[in-house]
Amino acid sequence: MSGDKEQASSLLDSGKDLNNKQVCAKNGKRKAMGDNRESPKKKKKNVDQDKKISGRPKREFQARYVEEHQLGEGGCGAVFAGYRIEDRFPDESGKKLSVEVAIMVKLAGEAEGSVGISAPVSLLEWFDLGKELILVLERPVPAVDLQKYKAENGRTLTEDKAKVILKQLVDAVKELEDKHIFHRDIKGQNILIETGSDVPRVRIIDFGLSCFVKQRSLYRIFYGTPLHIPPEWYIRSCYRCGPTTVWQMGVVLYEALHARYFSTARFLTKKLSIKKRLSTECRNFLDACLAIVPEKRPTLEELQLHPWLR
Repeated sequence: MSGDKEQASSLLDSGKDLNNKQVCAKNGKRKAMGDNRESPKKKKKNVDQDKKISGRPKREFQARYVEEHQLGEGGCGAVFAGYRIEDRFPDESGKKLSVEVAIMVKLAGEAEGSVGISAPVSLLEWFDLGKELILVLERPVPAVDLQKYKAENGRTLTEDKAKVILKQLVDAVKELEDKHIFHRDIKGQNILIETGSDVPRVRIIDFGLSCFVKQRSLYRIFYGTPLHIPPEWYIRSCYRCGPTTVWQMGVVLYEALHARYFSTARFLTKKLSIKKRLSTECRNFLDACLAIVPEKRPTLEELQLHPWLR
């Protein structure tokens, strides 16, 4: 894990300053789980902790799992549908970077028995193939990403539906922050909505750009979606974990409530506006998250207490 020179945190978390402003952007293709998840939901299974944290050769992966069609592809790897041969338990496999493994192992280690329970999808096993890693991840079914969920609900969500999702999302990313994990790329495509119950449930996927955060870490290379770059990166050539994550909360809510994609550049030039017919509290929440000056944005803890989410 420590030898992964390509991973973002290898430079940034060490506290080194970089002179040139750079961007490492993911491409626009969908990253993780595909839209067709019609198989019945399986019961929760506890996975032996040793299996979660040890890399294994490819022949063992092939003996235990069947890899099916590709679900998606992103800047950090491809994701395939599949199932465990023993009980046909649905899973995903894909090529990932080792820091993602470290982060998901940490999440699994601190939430034993969390398959089907935690907001981040669970890492079941991983296989180290030398130049390639295969991650076997929990695959929630039935579920669609937030972008498709919005499309299925008439291109925009009502405030009430958006509130249910944002409340869960803010709680989930606050938990990541408490564990010193910076996802970096919270957006509609990386938020799954489980639709198997009356109340939609949020699950977070794609930790391929994530990193471990040190106190007051300052980042000078942007890793994430270019359209969602926080304003401070344009203005100061740097950004921090907390304010950036709050900015992403605003982006997710904006896209949920508006029939258009968010662009920081268009927002800064006032080519995007917030709906006037939203409630005062909802507009206040959006205005706070999308404050241009990062110091004026609330913390995630303050967002949890915002009147709109109460």
